[in-house]
Amino acid sequence: MKNKINNKRGLSTVVITVIMIALVMVVTTIVWAVVNNLIKEEISSSESCFGILNKVTIGRQYSCYDAANDIVQFSINVGDIDVDEVLVSVSGNAGTKNPRISNDGLVFNGLTYFDGTTEPDGSVKLPRKNSGKTYKLSWGLVLEPDMIQVAPVVKGKQCESSDSLQNIESCSLLS
Repeated sequence: MKNKINNKRGLSTVVITVIMIALVMVVTTIVWAVVNNLIKEEISSSESCFGILNKVTIGRQYSCYDAANDIVQFSINVGDIDVDEVLVSVSGNAGTKNPRISNDGLVFNGLTYFDGTTEPDGSVKLPRKNSGKTYKLSWGLVLEPDMIQVAPVVKGKQCESSDSLQNIESCSLLS
């Protein structure tokens, strides 16, 4: 009789061990699936901004401040990269203006192309791949700007600033 009881206990210990191993495997699989998806999402979002340094730049020779007309002129050069839009930040002691320029054309009050024109709907567009464009922005803030920065948006993700220009020269010095 005593022998039969030990066999039943041994059998239940084996069954419990098998169930515990199966549970650990199921939990491990679930955790791995969740972590794997999170890692893939983070990698794909960071890949869009990888390698953009020096691909969207400010053309220094065409960027200046016209105090007489209260206009900031800046040039954006787009290298061999597909960019959805660029966030431009023009800042100074008096404040900051942040126009967005996209491939589809966005309207920003006071932003025009170098010659003062816009698209028929009043928007301006980004330069195409491997080209550049010069823009004028009505500054409207009393003091001169200190810095111009550009931050590209690639595949819907805004990247870090890819270029900046400090000590903006007077346009009269460029003439």
